[in-house]
Formats: sequence, structure tokens, C-alpha cells
Amino acid sequence: MNDSKKPYTTGEVAAFCHVTINAVKKWIASGKLVAFRTPGGHFRVNRGDFMYFLEKFKLEVKEEMFPERKKILIIDDEREVVEFIKGALVAMGGGFSIETAGDGYEALIKVGDFKPELLVLDLRMPKIDGFEVCRRIKQDANTSRIKILAVTAYGKEDMDRIIQCGADNCLSKPIKLKDFQKNVQRLLK
Repeated sequence: MNDSKKPYTTGEVAAFCHVTINAVKKWIASGKLVAFRTPGGHFRVNRGDFMYFLEKFKLEVKEEMFPERKKILIIDDEREVVEFIKGALVAMGGGFSIETAGDGYEALIKVGDFKPELLVLDLRMPKIDGFEVCRRIKQDANTSRIKILAVTAYGKEDMDRIIQCGADNCLSKPIKLKDFQKNVQRLLK
């Protein structure tokens, strides 16, 4: 059996979440965390059930516990758009690790720290706009492989311009949920 598929013990879940084993057992007893019993009577938690639990209750765990989770950085100065995109990603069930930035300057800093595989990038933002963010990322050998899905409320001219800057695709706002999710899946393959 592959170690990444092996169910977690209550001790492992407790360590991931920085809580006691008793806290984990309470989550199981209350039905918040789905678990099964071994023939010896010990609880085990399947990986998928644990990921669902983390997403549902918005628990942050250290990234080294799930290194295969795809990292996505959402860059937009409109809070409602950020929340819509986060919701769309969570609904995909991919267990993504998601960070956000409210402007291009913050985005460039987070790209260096967070090292995302995908950026969902608004074009018109304060400080540094999406066009400049895209150019800098695609021109840097350390970040040029990051996929960029641009989003804009402006017209075809902006969409064409961001593709010329190196973006992998551009969607218009308001974002269509299924369209967005299909693009994310395609870009992360």
C-alpha cells in the first residue's frame, strides 16, 4: 500500500492540526470527522475524509503535510471576486492550497514565498497591474513555468494584450463557474 494512501491515525491527525488526540476523538464522536475502526478498535481517518474536514472547517495545516496539493494564488482587489474564485476552487474538491493578494506588488512578493503552480490574475489593480505582474513572472527563469489564468471586466483588447504578455488564458468577468473550473483543470495538468 502506498504511504500517501494509508489512512491516518488519530495521533497523526492531532499532530497535523496541532490539537490533542482527545480533540480528534471528539470530532469523530460528534460526526464532524469521518473515521472507521480497525479490528483492534483504533480509529483511522481516510485521506479524502481528512481533506474534506480541513476544507469544511477551514483548518490550516502545514504545507509539508500535503506537498502534492497544487498551490493557487488569487490576485484581485475585489473581495467578492476573490471569495467567488476560492469557492469555485473548493467546490472542485482538489484540496488546493490557496493564497490571495490584493494588488500586483503583494502578488509578486507572495509568488516568491508561496511558489504557486497557478495564478488567477486580475488585470486592473492598484500599485502594479496584472500586465506587469504577468510580464515579470514570465520573464524570470525561476517563475516562468507558473501558469497564469487572467480575468478581466474589460474588453477583448485587454484579453489580447495579456496573452501577449505571456498569460496562458484569459476569461471575462463576470466569471462563468464551469468555464473557470475547466480552465483550472486544464492548466494544472
